[in-house]
Amino acid sequence: MRLAIIFILTLFTMGCGYGSRNYMTTGGTAGTPSIASLSPPTTAAGSASFTLTVNGSNFGSGSVVYFNTVAEPTMFVSANQVAASIPATAVSAAGTFPVYVHSGVYNSNSMNFSVQ
Repeated sequence: MRLAIIFILTLFTMGCGYGSRNYMTTGGTAGTPSIASLSPPTTAAGSASFTLTVNGSNFGSGSVVYFNTVAEPTMFVSANQVAASIPATAVSAAGTFPVYVHSGVYNSNSMNFSVQ
């Protein structure tokens, strides 16, 4: 009986992906999204909300732009472009903020956005 329970638990945990590789990395496969440029690349501190266009490659329809580690509402334009709505509160103070795209199971490279 005990062996049967161990066997069932083993099957259950394997079926749930226990012990599988971490898919939330910046892997190096052809499907990994990549950022080439941001438009605009900078804004003034205290600016109003704006649309940030992220140009690159391997973006999917479910891609999400992260601005300073916060997921922002994102619109898929194409496999080479996504656009995110950045709220005024995100650019209220000067600084350099990382931007990356999460697409599928991968994160893109990070590119800095400057608020001056």
